[in-house]
Amino acid sequence: MRIQREEILNKIDGKEIYVYTLSNENTSMKITNYGGIILSLITPDKFGTKDDIVLGYDNFEDYKTTTTYFGAIIGRCANRIGKAEIDVDGVKYKLAKNDGNNHLHGGVKGFNRVVWDSEVLNDKDGEYLKLSYLSKDGEEEYPGNLEVTVEYKLTKENELIINYYGKCDKNTVLNLTNHSYFNLKGHASGDILDHKVRIYAKNITAADSESIPTGEIRSVEGTPMDFSNLKCIGADINKEYDQLINGNGYDHNWIIDDYTGELKKAAEVIEDKTGRMLEVFTTKPGVQFYTGNFLDENEIGKGGVRYKKRQGLCLETQYFPDSLHHSGFSNIVLKAGEEYKHTTVYKMSIINK
Repeated sequence: MRIQREEILNKIDGKEIYVYTLSNENTSMKITNYGGIILSLITPDKFGTKDDIVLGYDNFEDYKTTTTYFGAIIGRCANRIGKAEIDVDGVKYKLAKNDGNNHLHGGVKGFNRVVWDSEVLNDKDGEYLKLSYLSKDGEEEYPGNLEVTVEYKLTKENELIINYYGKCDKNTVLNLTNHSYFNLKGHASGDILDHKVRIYAKNITAADSESIPTGEIRSVEGTPMDFSNLKCIGADINKEYDQLINGNGYDHNWIIDDYTGELKKAAEVIEDKTGRMLEVFTTKPGVQFYTGNFLDENEIGKGGVRYKKRQGLCLETQYFPDSLHHSGFSNIVLKAGEEYKHTTVYKMSIINK
């Protein structure tokens, strides 16, 4: 695989912004070192027609102000932290309240809004993109000088491999993910309610009306949250069920079955008309399935398309939301000197050729 780089005429904090194109025989994608954002992902359908299957903007300036997090690296801590407070080693840290009374996706200036150092490297499978960032002690009120690296690899098997690494000089909190919105019919094709989804999880972390976990581990069996077999997103999304009401649709953490820390399948998505399939593998214990419930037609995306409610879906691999406040949840504390190392794979393929 080869990678091309182009510089765009836009500097932030004195740093150059680049767009990298990763491509193989079937697929091409663009990534920028601003926020590590996946700008586009162009793949063929079963008829050989290529389309862009992730939501985003044509105007780069929109990525600086958006609250959608389209395609970005999320950190230091993905998802929500209740009351925007954490306790690390007995020290309380008050974080930014950027989601009501709570903290969301790393704060006001999370990893989605910083310029990453970038370089193209080689391994046995060809070139890949390496992004690096030093999050200084006290940035967004988090403790410790944190060195973070994210690698993007596109394989000949149409796998987008994302490797996450981190190391800090103090005990801190770290929970990285990617926030791409997928629409397997094409980003401009309307809602994703006819997409079929399977999530390899028997339980969710139930959430309150602010989308903060209550601490309850709830079985999905017999509920609208059950995606243990392939099911259309639209089949149950409007049911009168407390979790759907609280989240305005699906916006919850599914607990991946039989978690071992090894890479395993978390979810798959199928769109019958195009024959596109997306499989998600991860070393993380959870995945946030979000159905774009807060998109509205004021969000003008690529090609001037007005993205409406539920035009994209996210599968954000993660540690559980608000983990520090719930015993028995996943451990998101990275100890000083230890390495944070996780992998997520988005594999694209065609069925029903």
